[in-house]
Amino acid sequence: MTYAGPASTSAGVVFDEPAKTFDIIVVGAGPAGSAAALEAARAGRSVALIERGPFPGAKNVYGGVVYGRILDELVPDWWEHMPVQRWVTRRSTMVMTPTQALTVDFRTQDWGRAPYNGATAYRADLDSWLAEQAVAAGAVLIPSTVVTNLLQDRTGTIVGVRTDRPDGDLTASVVIACDGVNSFLAKEAGLYQTEHQAEHLTLGVKQTLALPRHVIEERFAITGRDGVDIEMLGCTRGIPGGGFLYTNLDSVSIGVVLALTGVSKAKTRPEELVAELKRHPAIAPLIRGGEQIEYSAHLIPEGGYDAMPELIGDGMLVAGDAAAMCLAAGIWLEGVNFAIGAGMYAGRAAAAAVASGDVSRRGLAGYRTMLEKSFVLADHRKLRKFPGLVLSDRTQQQYPALVCDLVQGMFQVDNPAPKPGLRKLLRRSMKENGVRWRELLRDGWTGMRGLR
Repeated sequence: MTYAGPASTSAGVVFDEPAKTFDIIVVGAGPAGSAAALEAARAGRSVALIERGPFPGAKNVYGGVVYGRILDELVPDWWEHMPVQRWVTRRSTMVMTPTQALTVDFRTQDWGRAPYNGATAYRADLDSWLAEQAVAAGAVLIPSTVVTNLLQDRTGTIVGVRTDRPDGDLTASVVIACDGVNSFLAKEAGLYQTEHQAEHLTLGVKQTLALPRHVIEERFAITGRDGVDIEMLGCTRGIPGGGFLYTNLDSVSIGVVLALTGVSKAKTRPEELVAELKRHPAIAPLIRGGEQIEYSAHLIPEGGYDAMPELIGDGMLVAGDAAAMCLAAGIWLEGVNFAIGAGMYAGRAAAAAVASGDVSRRGLAGYRTMLEKSFVLADHRKLRKFPGLVLSDRTQQQYPALVCDLVQGMFQVDNPAPKPGLRKLLRRSMKENGVRWRELLRDGWTGMRGLR
C-alpha cells in the first residue's frame, strides 16, 4: 500500500487520498462485530473483521444468558447450529437478605423447543461460531491484531485504521467500531461528548464451578438440555448491583455485578461478595462440592440510553458494548441480543452507504433509523429510567429486606396471637426498613411507566 505522507494530529493519523483496501472494516469480533461483518459481506461488500485475540471469543467472559431470536434474520434455524450449553426453561428472580430469600420462579416448556427463548453458552464457542458465519459469507478475519488509531482524511472523515501489524494500516470507506466497553475508537472520533463516566459502568465478577451433569439436574430439578437462570437482588452488601447463578451442562456459573463507584467507595473486594453469596443458605446447597475452574471479571456498560455516545460519524458507526447497548433494567438483563441487532443494522447501513457513494453522517443515517424502529433503541428508550431506579439505595437494600420481612410475617404462625393483617405487616416492615410511603409510590410509578 502506498500513501501520500502521513501526518500525526490530535484526532488521529491523517492521510491524503489513501488507497481503499476494503469497503468496510469492523473492529472487534464479538457478537456485534461478527453480525456487522456477516450482514455487510452478504450485501456483496469487501469486509475486514479485526480481532485482537488469537481467535474470536478468546478474550471474552460471560455471566448471563444469550437471547437468540434476533438471529432469525441472520442465520436460519440458528438453534440447530449455535453452540449452546442449555436452553433456559426456568427463570427465577430472588430477593435476599443475609438470612432470607424470596424467589419468584417461572418455568415453561415452551422455552425448551424451537425457536427457544434463551440459552446459556460459552462466549469462546459463541463468538467463534458467529465469526465463522461472517467468514463463510466472504468477510476476511484478521486475528491477533490490535487497532491503535483511526485514519482520517483532511476533512476529518474516517478512512481506515492503524494496526500493530508489520503492514500497519488498513483503509476502508466505513469503519464500524465494535471494540467493547469504553471504546477508544469512538472517543478518538469524538463521538463521546464527555469521558465515559464511572457511574455508567459495572464490574461483573464470575466463578465457574464444575459439577457432574446429573448433580446439576437433580439440584435444579431439570432434565435433558433444560437450564436455569437465577437473578438476585440484595446480595451485594449494599453496593449497587446484583447476583446471578445459571447452569451449563456440567458446570454452574455464579457471580455478582457491581456498580464501579460503589465498589470503590465500599473498599470491598468483589471476590469477598462472591464468597458470601456462595455461603448464603439459599445458594450453598445448590453449589455444594463445586470445583472452581474459571474466575473472570469484566466491565459492563449499564448506563442505558442516556449514557450512549453518538452512534454515527463521517465514515464511522458504533455498535454493541462500544455504544453502551447493554440493557440492565431490573428483570431485564440483556446484552448479546442488543449487540447482534445493532451490529446487523450497522453492517446493513454501511453496505448501503458504500453502494450509494455517500459515507458521511448523512449517508450513514439509515443506521439510526433502523435502530429506532427496532427493539435496540426502542427498549432502551422505554426503560431509560430503570438503571437509576434499580441501582438506588432503596431498591438495593431497603426493598429486599421489606419484601422478605413482609412475607416472613405473612407465613409465620405466632399462636395464640391472632394473625396480623396485611396492612399492619406492611406498615411494620416499612418502618423497620426505613421506607416511606411517598418513596414507595414514586418508585412504583417510575417502574409502572417503564412497563407501559
